[in-house]
Amino acid sequence: MKPPSFPALSQDCRLVDTHCHLDMPEYQADLDAVISTARQRGVGRIITIGIDLASSRRAVELAGQYADVYAAVGIHPHDAATADDEAFRQLRDLAAAPKVVGFGEIGLDYAKNYSAKEVQLPVFIHQLELAKELALPLIIHDRDAHEDCLRLLREKGSFPRGGVMHCFTGDRRLAEQVLELGFYLSIPGIITFPKAESLREVVRGLPLDRLLLETDGPFLAPVPFRGKCCRPEHLLHTAAAVAELKGVPLDELARQTTCNAEKLFAFSK
Repeated sequence: MKPPSFPALSQDCRLVDTHCHLDMPEYQADLDAVISTARQRGVGRIITIGIDLASSRRAVELAGQYADVYAAVGIHPHDAATADDEAFRQLRDLAAAPKVVGFGEIGLDYAKNYSAKEVQLPVFIHQLELAKELALPLIIHDRDAHEDCLRLLREKGSFPRGGVMHCFTGDRRLAEQVLELGFYLSIPGIITFPKAESLREVVRGLPLDRLLLETDGPFLAPVPFRGKCCRPEHLLHTAAAVAELKGVPLDELARQTTCNAEKLFAFSK
């Protein structure tokens, strides 16, 4: 069977995969090829995301190893039970490393409750305060926890470096509340799924200058790769879907979302 074709960007256009987990096992057999293929397809930067101390440490290592890769550090709500004073101390040290551009992924997850709510909340609060102190933008995970997540972002804000609601799949009202915080919304490959019409309707109405793109790889591969390991080059399909929804050429979508990512994550610093 012929492999799926990819949308094509102009030579001067680049995308940013603002959320990928390059440390995960799915990539380890051919990580060099994963990153080089993404570059060839037009994905100029990849932010690899920490979800605990080990992955945060690995994210920093990968950012040092690959020119195209940047890092974010943090403790995911699923792993909140592992967070203690020593973990926060190590996160602070990791955040000072070169090419660390964000704090996350942090947040709340009441869907799976791998860590109890009463454990998640203080860990989230502590990391919000730490991110503010370190002047890093926030990368927020919010699943079935909108009320508490937004409340804490308002109470602990404002955040001078802003942030992003990662893997956004919410409704119009949630999107508006996130935008009111001054945050960005990051759109995953879910936008291509046949049953995601409600998300497509939300994205149609959102301002282009507040959108980012992500794979959340190795998860959530877009159509036509759904069900397979999501690789950074698959971001082209998500970008093409968003461009169509916004009624703009793919190159314009790429330039604007890359500009947005550069503003938020300050790659050149």
